[in-house]
Amino acid sequence: MVTTNAPAVLVEGLHKRYGEKRAVDGLDLRVEHGEIVAVLGPNGAGKTTTVETLEGFRRADAGHVRVLGEDPARAGRAWRARLGVVLQDNRDLAEATVREIVHHVAGFYPAPRDPEGVIDAVGLRDRAGTRTRALSGGQRRRLDVALGVVGDPELLFLDEPTTGFDPQARHEFWELVESLRDEGTTILLTTHYLEEAERLADRVVVVAHGRVVAEGAPADLGGRRARRARVRWTVDGVTHDEATDTPTALVARLAAELGRTDGEVPGLQVLRPTLEDVYLGLIGQDAAADAAGEETAR
Repeated sequence: MVTTNAPAVLVEGLHKRYGEKRAVDGLDLRVEHGEIVAVLGPNGAGKTTTVETLEGFRRADAGHVRVLGEDPARAGRAWRARLGVVLQDNRDLAEATVREIVHHVAGFYPAPRDPEGVIDAVGLRDRAGTRTRALSGGQRRRLDVALGVVGDPELLFLDEPTTGFDPQARHEFWELVESLRDEGTTILLTTHYLEEAERLADRVVVVAHGRVVAEGAPADLGGRRARRARVRWTVDGVTHDEATDTPTALVARLAAELGRTDGEVPGLQVLRPTLEDVYLGLIGQDAAADAAGEETAR
């Protein structure tokens, strides 16, 4: 892996219009080498346009963009060989088998990973001889991931990578992503699964209306760590609920008041704001409704 003092991705004041629509409106983004950064946001927030600009598929109207030290709009073949891209949807080479297409794509790169090892890593060993058109949706998604990582990229773009995965496959994929990060791969992830962002990301960037509205570690996003806890407990079948900055002290007081010598409080729950709570608050009610509708439709 090539490392420099410059970040892997640097975006300053990115703008992109489609007619009268401002898809990206002054967006700033920085990704350091070796990081996993998750970009969250509702449909239409500007995520896809931003990522496609970083990948070199779109040209910015204005702003400064550098990816692995180069302008994606002008970078050449050697630069592209340092990237891995997992698109939302890819239907090429439907008649090729899994083994054929992974080996074929590996041949485009100067120092690829072992194609057979990649097939194992994405859980397609038993489908290696199957034609792509015969794969299920989840299996096709695993193949997309295999094609994105087989070149052993320095920087990997993952666009909704686990759509169509069952829970077991999703967790296996997370382990693969974590192993890539451990090997030094920088990863930019877009996802609607907040659990995925919380599990994988070193930092989360929330985009709304073409701008970054918040960023930080998942535990700290939007002041999450500092937000008040809610303590719930039950007395004689009645549930009580209290917000507090000192949940430990409140629980100790309740145990004393309830005369519990074992220190237990009936039905006790101590609740902190989830990443979902913070995210929905950041993107606003209208965008939250759009996001919820999309999750329902999945």
